[in-house]
Amino acid sequence: MATVTATATTPALLLRSWREDDAAALAEGHRDDPTEAPPGAPAIRNETEGLRWIHLQQQAWTAGTRYAFAVLETRPDDSEGALLAHVVLKDAAPGSSSAEVGYWTAPRARGRGIAPRALETLTTWAFTTFAPTGLTHLNLLHQVTNLASCRVAQKTDYAYSHTLPPCPPMYPQEGHVHVARAPARPGGAQPRRA
Repeated sequence: MATVTATATTPALLLRSWREDDAAALAEGHRDDPTEAPPGAPAIRNETEGLRWIHLQQQAWTAGTRYAFAVLETRPDDSEGALLAHVVLKDAAPGSSSAEVGYWTAPRARGRGIAPRALETLTTWAFTTFAPTGLTHLNLLHQVTNLASCRVAQKTDYAYSHTLPPCPPMYPQEGHVHVARAPARPGGAQPRRA
């Protein structure tokens, strides 16, 4: 679990693992904008489908293959507010030099700086947790037509690396790969490479 302090224009955020009681808010967010599901992602049209998706996230966390966080607004009294986004670390096996990050933002949270702040927090957590066992860089992939994701990558210091060819059905269009590198460890030493 991690918190992100409020700024002059954005609320304080809480990143925590998904829970079963998030299913209704998850389904509601997807009903608000059903076309926004990432390519290849299952549709979440109701609470039952939301619960199924949450169980998959929990199973993957337990297996150590995927670390998914719900991103919620934190109210002034420090209680949990609305579900705003999701961030995820994929394929971060101990000893692996790379992993992938992903995210989505609820329609009501877009354009408010939520995604960059949540992604920065996830990135810091990923390097703190996995760099000691070999993680040296994180990849962020998006379709070239997704200019909002390109801006999020730039704002969070994920540098453009290269363009991927289309790979239907998951990526029907060309994609950009952006990369964030692990910070230097104290004393100037870099994380060990796998």
